[in-house]
Amino acid sequence: MRIRIREQNLEQDDLIRLLVQYQLLPQLAREIILDQEITSLEEIEYNPEDIQIAIQQFVKKLQLKSESQLQIWLQNNDLQPEQLSAIATRPLKIEKLKQVRWGNNIEAYFMERKDQLDRMIYSLIRTQDAGIAQELYFRILDDATAFAPLAGQYSQGAEAQTGGLVGPVEMSTPHPQITAVLKNAQPGALKAPMKIGEWYVVLRLEEFLPAQLDELMRQRLINEQFEKWLKESVKNQLTIQYLE
Repeated sequence: MRIRIREQNLEQDDLIRLLVQYQLLPQLAREIILDQEITSLEEIEYNPEDIQIAIQQFVKKLQLKSESQLQIWLQNNDLQPEQLSAIATRPLKIEKLKQVRWGNNIEAYFMERKDQLDRMIYSLIRTQDAGIAQELYFRILDDATAFAPLAGQYSQGAEAQTGGLVGPVEMSTPHPQITAVLKNAQPGALKAPMKIGEWYVVLRLEEFLPAQLDELMRQRLINEQFEKWLKESVKNQLTIQYLE
């Protein structure tokens, strides 16, 4: 096979050099590792109907409306009909791989990650003046409804636009000191000013939202483990050796 781009003919050595130069080798390694992994798992079974649907959806996505258009597309892309099936069903096979490899331990992984996945809504005022932070704390302590207007007037971050309200956000999102203070707090409890970097911060937990292992969360955690495994596999199994 010879590849020509504009006036440049690319030989095998050129392709390898360019893959390295454009940092495309990790992506190539990713695809090869996936193919090998899919092939090695004999317990994966594919419903013929699912395969046919995958091919139909792929052709529809390409907006090919006739057999002749499909043949022209295959010819233009230097592909054989059997390669069309392999390309079209690849997402299905990757999804099956994910379910077989990580679907059975998802409950344990969810419990391992739950502290970071729980969410909260909280109110925040930040200022670089310790005296102002202390004054605002006592004013809110005296009148809980004053938090929002005072945040709008005094807070020096984006939260000023929302009356100090932040969230819902996962526990892993805020500054670690904020999470540490609020994760065991009772909703409505006002926290005394604390220093975080250059800021003096007044905090109040509004609502705690425990994570639930629903279908969306399940798929997210499966994808998370899959991507972590694949990234580590590429890192550990891709080697580049220059020959004299």
